[in-house]
Amino acid sequence: MFATLEEINSRPAPFQFYTAADLWTDEHTSKQMLAYHLNADIDVSSRRAEFIDRSVKWIASKFGIGPGTRIADFGCGPGLYSNRLAQLGARVTGIDFSKRSIDHARGVAADGGVAVEYIHHNYLDFDTEQHFDIILMIMCDFCALSPPQRMSLLRKFNSLLSSGGSVLLDVYSLNAFRERKETSLYAVNLMDGFWSAQKYYGFLNTFKYDDEKLILDKYTIVEPQQTRTIYNWLQHFSPGSLRAEFEEEGFTQQNLYADVAGKPFENTTSEFAIVASKA
Repeated sequence: MFATLEEINSRPAPFQFYTAADLWTDEHTSKQMLAYHLNADIDVSSRRAEFIDRSVKWIASKFGIGPGTRIADFGCGPGLYSNRLAQLGARVTGIDFSKRSIDHARGVAADGGVAVEYIHHNYLDFDTEQHFDIILMIMCDFCALSPPQRMSLLRKFNSLLSSGGSVLLDVYSLNAFRERKETSLYAVNLMDGFWSAQKYYGFLNTFKYDDEKLILDKYTIVEPQQTRTIYNWLQHFSPGSLRAEFEEEGFTQQNLYADVAGKPFENTTSEFAIVASKA
């Protein structure tokens, strides 16, 4: 038992493990995640509906979205942005790892009479012959990726954008990093049954990596037939560190905002957004 507890509470190397599939493709947790996405009153998995409406309005104005604008929504979830943008006439492609979310997005699009190309795929491996005017990656998905994954994705974005096209994404700031504390938590059915439909014992260990400005929420879920460990990595950025990653992959024109609804940039927020354009 002691050795097991030592393993549960052990600190891995930064980005040593990548377990996105365990969160997004598991039958039970994908159902829980979709419920969070669709709760319009909370900022979990997706923003509140009021914010999304305001964000879409700003995006449409900022980029002059209208009939024929080509948009790729990486990590589109249940289509909360994609379907709204398609209603404006944009030609939208939504990519997401969760089949449950993609199926929901397709159903909403069909019911609303809008045409969106939804693709069930890990966006890290996604490729297409299409080119886009705008690429979106919203809700700080970029922060869950290791440095090599981020560089590969930005390289992909550059290749998929039309000349003069732009990327819009948001990230966690160093203010958010400073607010996080290392903790250890144990509970029966941790997070009110989020991880399994049957009884389980859940451990949450939060680790801070000061040099990397990285947070790990490590979940160990002990069920009767199996023990699972899910690693939720959260990279935090300064404006300079985010700009440097984009510049390395050829994005020279960049503008910062406090959020993806176009609020002017501030140094005090827990998140911020970037619009980076292809030269």
